Amino acid sequence: MSMTFNQKGDDDYFIRLLSYLRSQFKENILEMVPYRKSVIWIKTDKDAYMLKGFHTNKRLRLQEAFTSTLRKEGFLKTYLFVHPQIKEPLFFEGTYFGCMEYIPPNKTPFSFKSKKNRQDGLELLEQFHLVTSSFESRYRTLIPKGVIIEKWRDRGKIFSSNSSTLKYFINDKILAEMMDWAYWSLSGMEKDRSLFLNEPYCILHGDVAHHNFLRDTKGILHLIDFDLISIGPASLDYLQYANRILPSLDWSFDRLAHFSQYEKLLNEKAFIHALAFPADIFREWNRLIREGSYRDQQKYNQIMDLTIGQYYSRKKFIDTLKKMTN
Repeated sequence: MSMTFNQKGDDDYFIRLLSYLRSQFKENILEMVPYRKSVIWIKTDKDAYMLKGFHTNKRLRLQEAFTSTLRKEGFLKTYLFVHPQIKEPLFFEGTYFGCMEYIPPNKTPFSFKSKKNRQDGLELLEQFHLVTSSFESRYRTLIPKGVIIEKWRDRGKIFSSNSSTLKYFINDKILAEMMDWAYWSLSGMEKDRSLFLNEPYCILHGDVAHHNFLRDTKGILHLIDFDLISIGPASLDYLQYANRILPSLDWSFDRLAHFSQYEKLLNEKAFIHALAFPADIFREWNRLIREGSYRDQQKYNQIMDLTIGQYYSRKKFIDTLKKMTN
């Protein structure tokens, strides 16, 4: 029996969890690797599994049902929850654990720095929307409706309320300009809310970060982690995807327009305004300040690159957006 810790601290918790899992699984657990407190890889004498923790049993059952529906409706590039022989449902120290099939990852991690990955990820997201549009009505009472303007307005308010701390890291001129970007963006989005509200609807993934795309050992790309699914127009996911890949496109409008999925959206003034909102900067600074993790050098370097290192490229991009809407 071996156990590897990717986490710092929490060793006692994982030792207790391992003991509990061994008491519940009828398969012999040979190895365990915690990736996060609620995401655990285990290998038994029969198979390998990913265990994922949920705060409520209802949330676990929803995820099981959703991934099952995805498969039944033809979206095969994701995981399924499986049910190996266990004595009783897994519930440990306030967490309900579901057991998912393990998808062995490619030796090269998925990253938006690759042109092929950016294209493949966008095509997979498009397939996901196409499939979920056929059954989203069944989930309208089970998952929330996707919102963007209200969410970003709240994020901007928190960022603004942190200004006394932010001034130690960002000069006043840049800080003021970022708030101006946010104001201009939200004002334009408000003028045509319909783009972000009107049907046709699909089920939105809600977190199209690079770590939620997984390429397996055969080179097949999978979409994973549906914790933030909601109902709404596909434009909301495409907006978030654009925000994620633009740093890898050197904040080039022309390179973004090259993707066919953005052809119609880039003719919408509301979408162009939305592209200017510094959602990533606000999100990361709000998190850093909330957690007080200024001394984490890796996090600090990443957020400073996002804020200052990419500032002039982003400014040029937003100036282009403003000219297009005049």
